[in-house]
Amino acid sequence: MRFLVDAQLPTALARWLTDQGHECVHVADIGMLDSSDIGIWNYATQEKAVIVTKDEDFAILRESNRTEHPQVVWIRIGNTRRHEIISAFASALPEMLSALERGEILIEVHR
Repeated sequence: MRFLVDAQLPTALARWLTDQGHECVHVADIGMLDSSDIGIWNYATQEKAVIVTKDEDFAILRESNRTEHPQVVWIRIGNTRRHEIISAFASALPEMLSALERGEILIEVHR
């Protein structure tokens, strides 16, 4: 699976996903740290990448644009430490991957 991790999430999450065998970049890795949501959306669409974000704007975009890519994983965890985000993501990963493979367009991750 190919992922694009948004700016509000740590680069360590992108590295962790790569270590799990997925293609993953953080927006900082590709010079898009200050890009608009639409710019990130268009990049993810072009690259066929799943956006991983804490930004509700992507969930709203995804819900209002149900026929186009990209899929969105919305991390719904407040401000917390990097290891807690990665731990929650790791717990949700198997079910999240299944949902993405089934074609679900918006997956929410909670603690």
